[in-house]
Amino acid sequence: MPVRVVETSAPGPSQFPGSISRHTSLPACTLLSVGQAFSGTQNVSSLQKEEAWRVNVRLQGCDLDHGYLCGTMEALNVPMADTPVVTFWQGEIVDTKNFTFYTGKWEATPEDDVRHWTKFPSFSPLLSQVQADGGKSLDLSSYPYIFMRWKEQYFVNVGTDCGLTIAGFYYVCFSCSDGSINGFYYDPNSSPMPITLVTSRERKAKNNFEDVRDLYSGTQLSFPEI
Repeated sequence: MPVRVVETSAPGPSQFPGSISRHTSLPACTLLSVGQAFSGTQNVSSLQKEEAWRVNVRLQGCDLDHGYLCGTMEALNVPMADTPVVTFWQGEIVDTKNFTFYTGKWEATPEDDVRHWTKFPSFSPLLSQVQADGGKSLDLSSYPYIFMRWKEQYFVNVGTDCGLTIAGFYYVCFSCSDGSINGFYYDPNSSPMPITLVTSRERKAKNNFEDVRDLYSGTQLSFPEI
């Protein structure tokens, strides 16, 4: 989610290299699929005031075998923008085959990783093994939660001089049972930025958010920054 620039740093192209090749792929999850939509509110805090931006997220691609997914995120009613601000993001799925719990980039240290992952109750049973070897020896193929990182790559419809930054990324936990998501945004140069989303009944794949309708009040997804 784009936020106001504090110290602008241009994000470079993201690389998604494989790192481990010893476990089976994660099980197929029908709630984590192309076309799945989410909608909610992003609360942006500053010393002056708090703002609430309406947010739409849609999954545009998902490849569990390679630990990859991508999508678009649209922020509505952003005060400094004349139009909704749309960003494209790519995600890494922590499966210990392609990616582990240690980020290794984006200014995140192993300590930052552990500090954020431990905010998820579902991560607790995995903590000791992650501390031992980064979780490389874990088999997550039957685990009922999918852990991910979402990193915004570029602005789709506005320029980089829009006064916003996308330098941070999200630690994400997805429940395979009900499609609920919890996440924490990390950016050492930004103020706290909580976000809440709900899943959408509409799952027809689209390339924009103009026709996002018929949202229902499903499980909430909270994305406060630590």
